[in-house]
Amino acid sequence: MRIGLLTDGGYPYATGESRLWCDRLVRGLAQHEFDIYALSRSARQEGTGWIRLPPSVQRVRTAPLWSAEGDGRAYGRRERRRFTGHFGDLITAVCTPDGQAAGSAGDDDARSVSAFAEGLYGLAELAREHGGLATALRSEAAVRILEAACHAPGARRSVRGATVPDYLVFADQLERALRPLSLDWYDDDGLGAVDLCHATTAGSAALPGLLAKRFFGAPLLVTEYGVQLRAHYLAAGPGGDAPLRAPVRALLAAFQGRLAAEVYRQAAVITSGNTHARRWQERCGAARAKLRTVYPGMETERFAALGENGENGESGESGESGEGGAGGEGGDPNTLVWVGRIEPAKDLISLLHAFADIRKEEPAARLRIIGAAARGAEATAYLAHCRALAAQLFPDEAADAHAVGDNCVSFEEVGGPGAPELVDAYAAGGVIVLSSIIEGFPVSLVEAMFCGRATVSTDVGAVVEVIGGTGLVVPPRNPRALADACVALLRDPERRGRLGAAARARALELFTVEQNLAAFRGIYLELISHAPVRRSAETVNAHGEPLPFANPAEAYVPGHWTAGQARTVPMPMPMPMPMPAPPPIPVSVSVSAALSVPAATYAPRPTEAVAVGAGQALGESDV
Repeated sequence: MRIGLLTDGGYPYATGESRLWCDRLVRGLAQHEFDIYALSRSARQEGTGWIRLPPSVQRVRTAPLWSAEGDGRAYGRRERRRFTGHFGDLITAVCTPDGQAAGSAGDDDARSVSAFAEGLYGLAELAREHGGLATALRSEAAVRILEAACHAPGARRSVRGATVPDYLVFADQLERALRPLSLDWYDDDGLGAVDLCHATTAGSAALPGLLAKRFFGAPLLVTEYGVQLRAHYLAAGPGGDAPLRAPVRALLAAFQGRLAAEVYRQAAVITSGNTHARRWQERCGAARAKLRTVYPGMETERFAALGENGENGESGESGESGEGGAGGEGGDPNTLVWVGRIEPAKDLISLLHAFADIRKEEPAARLRIIGAAARGAEATAYLAHCRALAAQLFPDEAADAHAVGDNCVSFEEVGGPGAPELVDAYAAGGVIVLSSIIEGFPVSLVEAMFCGRATVSTDVGAVVEVIGGTGLVVPPRNPRALADACVALLRDPERRGRLGAAARARALELFTVEQNLAAFRGIYLELISHAPVRRSAETVNAHGEPLPFANPAEAYVPGHWTAGQARTVPMPMPMPMPMPAPPPIPVSVSVSAALSVPAATYAPRPTEAVAVGAGQALGESDV
């Protein structure tokens, strides 16, 4: 099977959110061939290069979304008229308020959905035939259409105050988002050659999948481990990386909402990483019948020794606990450990206040805050604020960066000089704490479960779904409740052991790479089995009937030699005694048809697939 993997700001680049699970996917499903169609988000990302790709990746095609250059093509009168009509339909739908709640949309909203789709596909066909879409989207005509739509009767109230600078900013952002429509990926040698498309978001990365379905009939699978539409809302907000005026934010949010709804409408299957993300998808227009939950797959090898040896860090070999050390399998049962990225969403302020209450009841308790190096001005300022608060709450205790010793609170960097590695961080204590107020899929919590650690977490995001009764969960922004839960576990080692063992068993059942690959393997086969048969000119005769043995079974064996024309397999010698001629067996380029006939029927001898080696190690925090 040939898969078109559509990514946005991730794989195969060395940075980005999707690089980890995409790399595991293409390595784990090496029996399939993958063509990568990647959109890059910055010059810096492109400068970092790609990770080492496995043999199952047959082709990589990339395009930038960060550059502002147009294509320099000008439309004639007929093309300008087509552009005006299609762009007007799309922008009118963007500026029109949504109808009623999902599932009960009125006639007006149905018309807006139809107009957006007609405008989107009309622009795609115009770009495919004549190009020039990038220049047209930044033209004065486009700005005038946008201005008229914002001031039309019935337009969204939030966009009526837009000014000319707002129109220019939105036109620039819209051209970048729609840039995949202008790419040269839509031919028989590109997306026309794939059996199905797998998009990693419902945003711009899914646009090639929409066009592959429209032009070639390829089914579309959409996977979102973090809902892209929610990320757009947060990034475009007042606290985002590039603050925008309210009318521009409203236009961008409306466009991304319409685009996500169209992607969800056209996708055959939509997968999410947890129920929390699944609710977002359903609220944004995804049909419940298409939705499935496929948990992210995480490597377990580096946590295996800690999880199998010792019982919740209190038995087994006791390691040395020194300056920044972790102590091997044996950890301090009086120590609380927090692991993650230091940022305001993690609410370390509440954790420090909770620890002040814990110290009143358990004077021997300690807190180790172990995180990645602070990046950016906001994270650096937040870390400094947390250090100052720790010094204020515990004036008789030092709170140095790496000195653990007798300090009741320490701030450490994972893998830094004299600091513990990730697995040692979880081994350092008896209880792992998560205090976040915003959380998607809690990676650090799953890692603690693999290590067999008891956990105390706040009820945010997918925490309850991940924990499933194997840890204590408290309300967010409630230091007193957090302190009570931690004290309860610090005083009950048997309960810690039971919860840790149950947490490890749950993690091994639900959150491994193997379960993730098994889920996608089944989805791929299901989608291709329902896809219509697609035959090329080389596999049919003059009457359109399939030619027997036009595609031998060897053509589906993974390997670079399968590229290009199918190999000709010599037919076996005829039998000496006369036998009735068997009916011709139609062989199609459809993978579903090929899978239905055993390879031994066509091949004179068995063929073995080449094993794929292990890839470059990647960090779990990029999921």
